[in-house]
Amino acid sequence: MSVTAPATPPVIPPVAAPEADSRLRRSLRSQPTGPDALFRTFAFSAGITTVAIMLAVGLFLTLRAGNALGTAGFSFLTEQSWSPETGVFGIAAVLFGTVTIAAVALCVSFPLALGTALLISEIVPPRLKSALTTIVDLMAAVPSVVFGLWGVFFLQGNIIPVAQWISTYFGWIPFLRVDGAEPGTLPEASAFTSSAFIAGVVVALMVVPTQTSVMREAFSQAPQGEREGAYALGSTRWGMIRSVVLPFGRGGIIGGTMLGLGRALGETIAVYMIISPIFTINWHLLKTGTNSVSSLIALRYGEASDFGLSALMAAGLVLFLMTLIVNFTASSIVARSRSGAESDG
Repeated sequence: MSVTAPATPPVIPPVAAPEADSRLRRSLRSQPTGPDALFRTFAFSAGITTVAIMLAVGLFLTLRAGNALGTAGFSFLTEQSWSPETGVFGIAAVLFGTVTIAAVALCVSFPLALGTALLISEIVPPRLKSALTTIVDLMAAVPSVVFGLWGVFFLQGNIIPVAQWISTYFGWIPFLRVDGAEPGTLPEASAFTSSAFIAGVVVALMVVPTQTSVMREAFSQAPQGEREGAYALGSTRWGMIRSVVLPFGRGGIIGGTMLGLGRALGETIAVYMIISPIFTINWHLLKTGTNSVSSLIALRYGEASDFGLSALMAAGLVLFLMTLIVNFTASSIVARSRSGAESDG
């Protein structure tokens, strides 16, 4: 008769005290070396400096605009005319023109930027990818005055027939109608010059490189494994792009679009060279006459009195706040839709 040895009880490791556990965690933390500490200090200083400069700009505009805002009150946002010397002034018309030009620019630039980004990242062979990337990036370095000259002397004369065609066949839409343009007729070309539509197209071509670069970088980071998995399941190239690349790059699409919108809202020289400034709200995109906040400042700054300069600073403050709202909205949207968070594979 054999005797079975009793089973050895499992060894339970002692539970470390909270104080010992915290000391262990602290001992596992890496101590930053000299270069790491220098980099952290530099990055932290750069971030603080950027925020401080932005706050300083906002404070400067607020202080300089105080006199005009105190005189105009809330009517500064509702009054259309601009005559600070008589005490009747507001930015309703120029603010509407700013938003209109930016909206036109966004409608034109978004499909161009999205298509170009997909072409570079997904369609063209690697030999052409670097060349196209360089060309698109170089477009962002072209000065605004060059775009303005191109828009005045080339684009405007060639795009007026397009505007005439739109007003002739789509004039039943209120904001595409031009006075005197009846269906089936060809209005005078002078009714379509210096419009928000032309200015928006020029601004769109200026913001396309920025939007394309952001979207292209987001698309290029789509995981290769999910791309190959989509192909293995029988997807076509467009099916792979629709199910993998676009969902993964959603944050880049939103970020690039909002970044272009912020640039379009503040564009000055090109818009100033193209538009015919008016101080009434023009609801017709194709009709001559519009305005913008940045163009108003460029137009009236040289001849403004002290009070007129305060009114221009107030207009600049409103534009500054608008760009901040756009950027913060874009940041919140991107934070909720991280690139790669959702993909159908």
